[in-house]
Amino acid sequence: MLPMNPHAIAVNVLDDYKLSVTFSNQEIRIFDVTPYLNAPAFKKLQNKGYFSLAKAEHGTICWLNEIDFCPDTIYLESI
Repeated sequence: MLPMNPHAIAVNVLDDYKLSVTFSNQEIRIFDVTPYLNAPAFKKLQNKGYFSLAKAEHGTICWLNEIDFCPDTIYLESI
């Protein structure tokens, strides 16, 4: 069985569509949402007020139970 990537346990919204994400292994990394903003599933996140509602839930980052990212994407694409 392959080891799983750490999952998101907390998030802070930063400027320029970036998120500071704390993972289950205690790493804090920055996830840039900008590359995803023009994808149809993520268009609502262009609204900064809506974007600011990000929360960590069920190991990932989500917005009002409507939009979320794959937990692996958040970890692997963050720095």
